[in-house]
Amino acid sequence: MFDINPGLMVWTVATFVVLLLVLSKFAWKPLLQSLKDREDTIRKALEMAEKARADAAELLKQNERNIAKAEEEYQRIIREGKAFAEKLKEDVVAKAHQQAQREVQQAKEEIQRDVDAAKQQLRNEVADLAIQAAGKILDETLDAQKHKKIVDNFLNQLPNS
Repeated sequence: MFDINPGLMVWTVATFVVLLLVLSKFAWKPLLQSLKDREDTIRKALEMAEKARADAAELLKQNERNIAKAEEEYQRIIREGKAFAEKLKEDVVAKAHQQAQREVQQAKEEIQRDVDAAKQQLRNEVADLAIQAAGKILDETLDAQKHKKIVDNFLNQLPNS
């Protein structure tokens, strides 16, 4: 079993060489081509994955910029809203103050008209009382129009108060 047989050795080497030639002609080339194709496919897939990662990183940066812009816009809108609300508040307060001043002025004018009307009414009543008193004093009835004119002239000469 452990003897070396030269004939068997020659045939074994010859068979190995023939098998090697047949395999190199028919099996190695397709096997190597298949491995090369697979390597190219993997390389392309890796390149596409790298490109997709770069695109994703760029999209992430763009999203961060968009978020920053949106935050800035949000802050600007809030500032404008606060400024508008403050201006609106000031306008409302100013209008209310003006309205209050107008109402106070109208009330003063109305009071002055009422005072003037009361003074006029008081003058008329005083004139009538003076005429009645003068008529009783003189025991005669004088013309009421003449007396009223005399009393009105006298009252007009008095200071206004």
